[in-house]
Amino acid sequence: MAPSSKAEKKAAVDIASWMFNVVTSVGIILVNKALMATYGFSFATTLTGLHFATTTLMTMVLRWMGYIQASHLPVSELLKFVVFANFSIVGMNVSLMWNSVGFYQIAKLSMIPVSCLLEVVLDHIRYSRDTKLSILVVLIGVSVCTVTDVSVNTKGFLAAVIAVWSTSLQQYYVHYLQRKYSLGSFNLLGHTAPVQAATLLIIGPFLDLWLTNKRIDMYDFNVVSVLFIALSCTIAVGTNLSQFICIGRFTAVSFQVLGHMKTILVLFLGFLFFGREGLNLQVVLGMVLAVVGMIWYGNASSKPGGKERRNYSLTVDKSQKHAGSEHGDEKV
Repeated sequence: MAPSSKAEKKAAVDIASWMFNVVTSVGIILVNKALMATYGFSFATTLTGLHFATTTLMTMVLRWMGYIQASHLPVSELLKFVVFANFSIVGMNVSLMWNSVGFYQIAKLSMIPVSCLLEVVLDHIRYSRDTKLSILVVLIGVSVCTVTDVSVNTKGFLAAVIAVWSTSLQQYYVHYLQRKYSLGSFNLLGHTAPVQAATLLIIGPFLDLWLTNKRIDMYDFNVVSVLFIALSCTIAVGTNLSQFICIGRFTAVSFQVLGHMKTILVLFLGFLFFGREGLNLQVVLGMVLAVVGMIWYGNASSKPGGKERRNYSLTVDKSQKHAGSEHGDEKV
């Protein structure tokens, strides 16, 4: 296959992967908002456990059908991933409860610099000036159109710190585990989803009781609410899978940067379908800035030197060769 056609195929798969993530993510937000606001199902952690239980069933069926091959993931790596992932889910829920919406949005935005730091320290990634500036433009744009009231308290700040770092580590680990153990997205989900489902379904009802003062066993389940829960679980399978696919293809930082396109899309659709209340020049300016920043980031990071891994082994080899030649000169 010619290089140009390979590049075109990769671009097409990248776009398809990203659209899959956008559609499922926006879809699950709309379904969950209806489920919680209209039908009063406010048990977010337990619902996430149900999402992973459904994902587990999907991976079991695919493995039985032969679409998922046997693979290995060390228990220590699996446990680390699950700890990061569960702290991320719990931390985000607690952060939203204890903080203002404005500070919650700022905390979410801070995941990008934290993810950058992880890649620089752990993967020795180097970013060009344009790539750094484009990320800054995205952060400013999204903050302008989403951050309104900002109030901070100690316990809310601690919850946000735990949520940001655990989410960033979880997303970094998705890319790391896929690369290190040659795991596909289905394979990695097959390892992680059952453990996440079990732990979240155990702690979920108690955490939700603490957060909402409501017991899930006292919830008035009816046909419509159960159908919405089932729909949410079904879409969540695609959301979980698309997240692993996108992070595996784009890395955690690119996933975070492009992920804010979903924030802008949700805002836009909200104004389009539910009225223009809250739509003003500041919000429009923020949306435009964010979109420009995302386009700039895509262009800057794809250029040579825009985002690259430092090759320390090459430097070491050169220094060793240089030292060897000096020793050889001394022996002559």
